Amino acid sequence: MNRSALSLSTLAAPSPPVRDALGVGFAVGVSGLAFGTSAVTAGLSVAQACALSLLCFTGASQFALVGVVAGGGNLAAGALGALMLGGRNTLYGLRLADLLGWRGARRAVAAHGVIDETTAVALAQTGRADARTGFSVTFATLFVMWNTTTLVGAVATESIGDPDVFGLDAVGPAIFLALLWPRLTEGGRAVPVALLGAAIALGTTPLLPSGVPVLLAAAAALVGMGPAAKGPATDGRVRS
Repeated sequence: MNRSALSLSTLAAPSPPVRDALGVGFAVGVSGLAFGTSAVTAGLSVAQACALSLLCFTGASQFALVGVVAGGGNLAAGALGALMLGGRNTLYGLRLADLLGWRGARRAVAAHGVIDETTAVALAQTGRADARTGFSVTFATLFVMWNTTTLVGAVATESIGDPDVFGLDAVGPAIFLALLWPRLTEGGRAVPVALLGAAIALGTTPLLPSGVPVLLAAAAALVGMGPAAKGPATDGRVRS
């Protein structure tokens, strides 16, 4: 490779924070297709599915809400479960506020993008400038991808007529498990918390109205609130 070709290759290569952000944004953004499918299968309209992705923009909470509605639960129970699940974003915001250092309108806009993926990419960078780049590119890429694929999935599912015939009602739980799986593979407290939560949900489902078992299962998180075990220092990254 001659010198001019090497220079062009260097110029064309994205910086590490941009490369990381684009990879996460495109990979996770495709999951919006499954959310649009699950939302319409659960009985939501295309407009309602798109409004959830546009205004909530937190995938796990959206899947949780749709799951409760699909199981026959009411909207209040679904919304409460989604709020509890999305509460972790508040903790992410406290950490990112100091790291990113934005004020005013920029901080308000950034608050809408504080989710697992943007936090993980931002905290993985070195220095404020790279953290800001990683957060911004992840937010922009994922927001566009998530909302676009939600629309495509919702419209496509609505045109089918009866999505249950194709087994599309199983897409939501499958994607939710895929989102949860990386945490389970980390081991530690995540596994007993998940198993206890599943046991509570399964044991109470035959006895309680839809939506209530999901809320009760959140009590399993109390297991993970005890003193942390001593071990080697961590790198400070958020595990998405």
